[in-house]
Amino acid sequence: MSQAEILVVYHSRHGATAELARHISRGVESVEGAVATLRSLPVVSAENERPVQQVPESGAPWATLDDLRRCEGLLLGSPTRFGNMAAPVKHFLDSTSALWADGSLIGKPAGVFTGSSSLHGGQESTLLTMMVPLIHHGMVIVGIPFSESALSSTRSGGTPYGASHFTPYGKPTALTEEEKSLAQAHGARVAEIALALKARRGSRERTAR
Repeated sequence: MSQAEILVVYHSRHGATAELARHISRGVESVEGAVATLRSLPVVSAENERPVQQVPESGAPWATLDDLRRCEGLLLGSPTRFGNMAAPVKHFLDSTSALWADGSLIGKPAGVFTGSSSLHGGQESTLLTMMVPLIHHGMVIVGIPFSESALSSTRSGGTPYGASHFTPYGKPTALTEEEKSLAQAHGARVAEIALALKARRGSRERTAR
């Protein structure tokens, strides 16, 4: 069985989004033939628009455009900032023009995930706006179906648009069991679709020969 590399990229300031990314990666690797590659994004600000490019002191290495070119699927995570993605994630997406020009991401499945410190802090608008650049790249958007029972029972994070978490301001960043379950389900679903699409491409290539 062929393998599919699924890239899990996130920005996290206080650790909750990073924890969500780790559970998504576990979901990816629960699927036979799928391998998760965990990558993070450095801080950018109005005062420092160019992120520092050294290896981070801790956590996942910084994501690169080569990671995107190589992967068979993508899960992209950001904390909510005024109902939108955080600046480092937007900065990273804005750097992908060359991949758009050569069609590197066309046909690859992609999901998005987020978190906020208030229950109605713009999680769904963040997820929806994160999808827009991925649609421009021709990616296949993957959400979470309501066949996942935790989607109906959760009283914290978790949406059909993507995995999410709710961390009340100043509280510990631990995820609820529903948030963990939905994150893993999201990762698994992207992995399963990536493998199916890869197998279909391989079949078409063999037929063309």
